[in-house]
This record gives sequence, C-alpha cells and structure tokens, in this order.
Amino acid sequence: MAAPILSYEGLALVQGTGWLFQDLDIYVGARDRLALIGRNGAGKTTLLKLLAGRIEPDKGKRTIVPGTHVVLLEQEPDFTGYATLMDYAIGGANPPAEHEVAAIADQLGIDMAREAASASGGERRRAAIARALAQNPDVLLLDEPTNHLDLAAIDWLEGWLSRFSGAFVAISHDRTFLTRLTRQTLWLDRGGIRRKEIGFGGFDAWMEAIYAEETRAAEKLDAKLKLEAHWLQRGVTARRRRNQGRLEKLMEMRATRAAMIGGPGVAKLGLANDDVRSKSVIVADHISKRFGDRTIIKDFDFRVQRGDRIGIVGANGAGKSTLLKLLTGEIEPDEGKVTLAPTLDGIVIDQQRSLLSPEKTVRDILADGGDWVEVRGVKKHVQGYLKDFLFDPSVAEASVAALSGGERSRLLLAREFARESNLLVLDEPTNDLDLETLDLLQEVIADYAGTVLLVSHDRDFLDRTVTVTLGLDGSGKVDIVAGGYADWEAKRSKPSSAKAKAAGADTAPPPPPQTRRKLSYKDQRDYDLLPGRIEEIEKEMAGIETELSDGSLFTRDNPRFSALTAKLDALRAEKAAAEDRWLALAEEVDALG
Repeated sequence: MAAPILSYEGLALVQGTGWLFQDLDIYVGARDRLALIGRNGAGKTTLLKLLAGRIEPDKGKRTIVPGTHVVLLEQEPDFTGYATLMDYAIGGANPPAEHEVAAIADQLGIDMAREAASASGGERRRAAIARALAQNPDVLLLDEPTNHLDLAAIDWLEGWLSRFSGAFVAISHDRTFLTRLTRQTLWLDRGGIRRKEIGFGGFDAWMEAIYAEETRAAEKLDAKLKLEAHWLQRGVTARRRRNQGRLEKLMEMRATRAAMIGGPGVAKLGLANDDVRSKSVIVADHISKRFGDRTIIKDFDFRVQRGDRIGIVGANGAGKSTLLKLLTGEIEPDEGKVTLAPTLDGIVIDQQRSLLSPEKTVRDILADGGDWVEVRGVKKHVQGYLKDFLFDPSVAEASVAALSGGERSRLLLAREFARESNLLVLDEPTNDLDLETLDLLQEVIADYAGTVLLVSHDRDFLDRTVTVTLGLDGSGKVDIVAGGYADWEAKRSKPSSAKAKAAGADTAPPPPPQTRRKLSYKDQRDYDLLPGRIEEIEKEMAGIETELSDGSLFTRDNPRFSALTAKLDALRAEKAAAEDRWLALAEEVDALG
C-alpha cells in the first residue's frame, strides 16, 4: 500500500457533553475514491471539516504531505457578502483563477454573473462546485455534492470525478453516484470508524456481515445487549429483506401500468373501461401551459390511478414543478383541463425544514407536548413512533435546534406521515437524508395506501419506488414510461420510429406498402418462446439473489460474490431485452389482428 498523503491518528472530538467520536485512525491515499457512510448525526460533515483543517480536534494528530492541496465542498456554502456567484467563486482563501472557474461554469451551464442573493439552490451548488474544482485539489472532500443538481449536472460531475487524478472523499445519499465512483468505504458508526477496500456497491453486504457478527457476540452478553442487537438487526437487515418483497410488488404494479399505457390503441381501450375510469384520481385532459413565449407543457394527456407512484424527472427548468402544480390543481392549464377526484386529500412534503420551530422539542412537533401521536387514526406512543423513524427514543425531549439537518428532515417526514391522507406529494424528499433513512422512506412509500407524486433527481430511489415515470425534456413534451428512472433513460437512448424514418428518407424512397398477414418465422418463434425464456431467467435470478442474501458470502468467498453479482447484472440485461422484444412483437400481433 502506498503511503497516505493525508491522515489522522487518534482523532477525537467532544460535542455537547460527550464524545462525538474517539480514537479514530484515518488515512487517504493519493488515488483513493472513498465513500464516507454513516447515519445522520454520526459526525460525517464534522469529520470532513477536520480532514480539511477547518476545525481543531480535542485529540489527535493530523499529518499531510507538504504541498498537498485539500479542498472542501461544503453542503451549505456561505455566500454572505458576495454580490455575484463569480465574486464568491474567486473570493476567500486560496481563490482559483477566474478563467478556470469560467471554463468549468460553462460546462455546468451556470451564469456566474448571477446575483448571489437571488440565486437558486441549484445555481449556488454549481457555483460552489466550479470554485472547488477550479482550485486544482489533490484531495477533494465532497459533502452531498449532488444536492440541488439536476440529472445533466450529476452526469457531468460523475464524468469529471471519474477522470480526476487526485483523491476524493464523498458524503452522499445518491446510491448511484457512490456506486459508480467509489472504490473504498469509510463507515462512521457509533463513535468509531471502519475502512474497507470496497466501493459503495459492496457496502450493504459488508455492513450486514458486521451486524451479524455483533449479534453473535451479543448473545454471549446480558439480556439488555441482546435486545439492543435485536433492534439493530430489525432496523437494518430485516428492513432490507422486507424491501425485497416490496420491490417484487412494485414490479407487478409496473407490469399492470405498462399494460394500461401500452400503445395508443391499447391505451384507448383501457381508458374506455369503467373500472379504470373509476380508479382515476387525477385526469389531465390534453393540458398545455406556457410562460411568456415558452411552452412548458404541451398537449399532455394522462390519468393518475389510485395507488400509482408517479415519478417526475427532467433537468432544472424543464417544468417538473409546473407539471406537479398542474396535477395537484395549484395552477390552471392554459389549455385542456385537470380533474381531481372530490375525495382527494393530499399532503405535501417539500423543503420545509425551516417551518420546524427551533425552540420546540421533538415531542412538541409530533404530539403537541403529549405522550401519544395520532398516526392515520391509530394512537402510538411518541417514543415508539420515534423508533419507527430510526430515532433514539430519548430524543423526544431534544430541541429541534439540536438536530442535524438530516434529522430535521426525518422529523418532518415522521410528522407528515402521521396525517390522514390519500395523496402524498414529495418534492425532492431525499436531500439531506442518510442511506438508512432512504431505505425507511422507500418502505413507508411502498406501504402507503394512497397515491404518490414524487419529484426527484435520485435515480436509485426512483427505480425503487415509482410505477410510472413522467420525463420532461424541456420542449414541452412529456414522456410516459412504465417503470423508474432506468426505464425512462433506456427509452431516451432509443431512436424513435419517426426519427428512424426521417433518417432513412434521405437515402432511399419509402418501399411500397405491403400487407403482412402473419409474423415471419423468426418473429413467430421469438413470440412463442420468449415468455418461457423470461420465466427461466427469473428463476435463475431468484436463485442467485437467494445466494447473495447470505451476508457472509462477501467476506467468506469474495470471488464467488463477484461472479454472482456479474451474472445477475447480465441476466437482468437479458431479461430487459427479452421483454422489450416480446412486447414489440405483441404490438405487431395486435396490429395484424
């Protein structure tokens, strides 16, 4: 192993009346790609500031190779005192050259002349990224770098980091981002730290192996420790296993919705059915919306069914918020009509943390100072309800001001999910949440009896929660795709039949029309055999997933774990291709009558 360029030995820090962490030994190599994982409140952001030299520890020795340039991208950078975004980017200590900032800002699509005071969260995040990258760091410390970024900006940042010649340490709730980029993991857990030479993709298996080992050790101790270990297992490992069943249910819901969306003829047939109409809770009838000369939504026609989980995706400014406001009746369309079911009773969860009064206690927020919370008509003790949302029950007496940003987001979720409703509107709910809370949110959404409208840039979260994705490209067109973000991305990567025809028109005249009365031999054979092959693939996948569910496999037989993971990815791709092929043939069969 090469010598580290940045390290801490015996690191310890006091927070409040106790130690936040003690006796941490941390090192960063010259080419490390580290994921820093830990629950909200574990001290991840504080640890990055210590590594950056921004704050002093109570104990510990920091060692850095002379000439090593460490740059911290803060989660909430301070723009106070700067007139424009460029003033911020080239101000402060160790400012980068203006032309280097401008070059990166141009690639990120941000106007650095924008007034800092009126800039949006996404614009500020881009400006902070431009400043950090333009400083030519040797070690880049990233605190939630994808917050407030749209999908195009996230893709660009991933590309830049994949080419980066230095080291980085990243805190992020974006599983896809961490899986694609990291090769080592630091796990900050209960005041200690562990390091593993695996990227985030192997973190779940490693974590479950550690917890299983702790459970076995706890069985030799007293009853209290046994109970704590059991709760730990129930709160993490069991939750993940339950989510496997929920994902299977989600796939079934997606298949049902795919049949309803289908081709134009299928959709019209489905919508003519009285049962389908009675299940509609929101009907958008050929709606359009313009602001000035720009068309945001154009001729959008869609029915939201009872129980749907609808994801809305697209670049910043493409019209996601506008579409959400149209579907919930907050604004009226310029053309067409939106009809809401009269029984619809919705709650909206957006970036409302500021509405939680800092002087109030957690008990005040959840139970108006009492001991019981009314959770959708059922009484629960406030401390038991806090456990459901991964809080230590003792936090009930803590003030909101004492909570971290992620803990405040979790408290907001706990308060809102207690209310009676049949429509849940979530606007970027994953910002500032740790990975375990994202698992919890996925579980709560899966169990929610009503309909969900969700705006998010978190690709993995969308793939795990939504049944239909509405994709906006900024031109006013809205793609309707059964499935999650990956399904929408796959559809975007395929050239449309109209484009294919246009491309062919330049090289040859269209062939004379022919009347086909049956499929070709190869097509008919695929149409007949593919369902059986898909079933075989699903059985093989189920067997592999069962073997991978053994938490000890990763450490016991790593080559086997890697081979099984690669095989599972290949089977998923084969299944997706087979399903696409069969659905295309099925549409052709319908057209042939």
